[in-house]
Amino acid sequence: MKKIVILGGGYGGVATGKKLHKYFKKHNDIQITLIDKKPYHTLMTELHEVAAGRTPEDSIRIDLNSIFEGRKVDVVLDEITNIDFKAKQLTSDTKIYDYDYLVIGAGSEPAFYGVEGAQEFGHTLWSYEDAVNLKEHIHNMFRLAEKKSSLEERQKLLTFVVAGGGFTGIEMAGELGEYKEELCRIYDVSKSEVKLYVVDMLPKILPMLPSDLIKKSEDRLKKLGVEILNNVSITKVNEESVELGEGKVIPTKTLIWNAGVQASGFSSKLGLTLGKRGRIQTNEFLQTIEHSEVYAVGDNAYLEEEKSPQGIPQIVETAIQTGAVIAHNIHADVTKGSKKAFKSNYHGYMVSIGGRYAVANLGSNNNLNIKLSGFMAMLMKHLVNIHYLLEVAGFNRIWTYMMHEFFHIKKERSFVGGHFSKSSPNFWLVPLRLFLGGMWIYEALNKISDGWLNPENIYIVQTATSAATDWAESADYVEPLLSQPWPIVQWGLDTIVAPFAFQFQAMAVITELVIGVMLIVGLFTVVAAGISTIMTFVFILSAMAGLEVLWYTFASIALIGGSGSTFGLDYYLYPYLKKIYKKIPLIKKWYLYTD
Repeated sequence: MKKIVILGGGYGGVATGKKLHKYFKKHNDIQITLIDKKPYHTLMTELHEVAAGRTPEDSIRIDLNSIFEGRKVDVVLDEITNIDFKAKQLTSDTKIYDYDYLVIGAGSEPAFYGVEGAQEFGHTLWSYEDAVNLKEHIHNMFRLAEKKSSLEERQKLLTFVVAGGGFTGIEMAGELGEYKEELCRIYDVSKSEVKLYVVDMLPKILPMLPSDLIKKSEDRLKKLGVEILNNVSITKVNEESVELGEGKVIPTKTLIWNAGVQASGFSSKLGLTLGKRGRIQTNEFLQTIEHSEVYAVGDNAYLEEEKSPQGIPQIVETAIQTGAVIAHNIHADVTKGSKKAFKSNYHGYMVSIGGRYAVANLGSNNNLNIKLSGFMAMLMKHLVNIHYLLEVAGFNRIWTYMMHEFFHIKKERSFVGGHFSKSSPNFWLVPLRLFLGGMWIYEALNKISDGWLNPENIYIVQTATSAATDWAESADYVEPLLSQPWPIVQWGLDTIVAPFAFQFQAMAVITELVIGVMLIVGLFTVVAAGISTIMTFVFILSAMAGLEVLWYTFASIALIGGSGSTFGLDYYLYPYLKKIYKKIPLIKKWYLYTD
């Protein structure tokens, strides 16, 4: 039994585990274990959305067990305290884990560069807990300011400094610029009192982007009320102020530290050869220098390339790509195949500045150099997120993401505004549901009284030429919406329906009865409304329905959103079925459920 251990459930660890499952899912002699001290995978690129109240807290957490459900990866919740490379063992306070291959993905942590007070008084944004705590802190500053009469005290509370002009810092500043309007309204604070700063020692923000996109980013931040201080270093931080170079001071109780990251303290103290910022030096196959069976993934890996002379960047694409290469190389080693060297292939960089605006430089490493800003850049950022979530947790997480980002979004903080989030309680649809159900039953009973269930009476299609006329006469319609069926529909009427005219006729009556009953009792309302919609379109395209059928169509579409959960059987049935449905192994494996 070969034992593969992945240490860490971040982007790199999850990517490695997913790929290893594909390689070894039919190998009974391979055991894959992922160990993390937290039971969930954190979407690090979305932390700012939670910190600034755009999305709920659970939007950035994905349970690791659900990610690897039905896959050849065992998730273990434990905190590793030591690694013995000679004995090939990982140790926690309670257990020892043996390995034949080890993937170190212990992640990274904020770098404070020796700035006095930065770690003690600054708020980092590098974990789920950071995002939640920062959100509460921001609200608390406004709560306290609301009660203060001293202008000096209010100003300290309502001044927010973001250290770092990289992606995380700018995204956080943009979110705050958007969020302040809502906070000011909630806590009765004037917007003019809120001061937002981005402080960076470099001459420009977002240095990985071209100058024109940097200019657009700066313009957007200024529009949101964010002041940018470039070529400025933070020299000292205390509880009530941030000291800058040349003796400048910003009175504030909130410093959000996003000035850079370094490898986690754990991985940098393992005794392995290190590159810059404590990252583990690897060869081209991402193996550590000392041990060929030990790999470093994502932020932990340090490898210099021609296009990355300072080391491969600590971004999500790096984590995913290194994970794929490591999985391939472990598989190659087990099966005596050929390893492949890591060669990065980055597709560009994107940064959102609030929920409505973004900039993107796509294909910059592939000579495409597509520059986007505004709506299209934000759309691309969402598509990239959805693509990643599709790989990690399939339909389940994509559905959750769309709910958080588009359909349940508050205060129009989305690039599509609030158009998709405007919803009303389902109980307003109950009268429409009952009326539509009653009308379908009325239609069915009329047809029964006219003899539609008698095989001797054929009211629907008999020949192609008489189809519309027969239907119009039987239903007492004066004029159908279409003078004749669509050609493809006509073909279906002649070749499929005509030979079994009575069966289709009877089925139409029974379907109308069933739809009516389902709508009235609120049973599988979405399904009933969907069938109702389809039936009306069939009648229209077959030139068998007049103008009055359109109200059936639009009423059916309105009910597809579901109203059976209000004064209907769906209220009781759906929760029960959902519990059973989510326990089906195939459903869990392919994430075909919603939370």
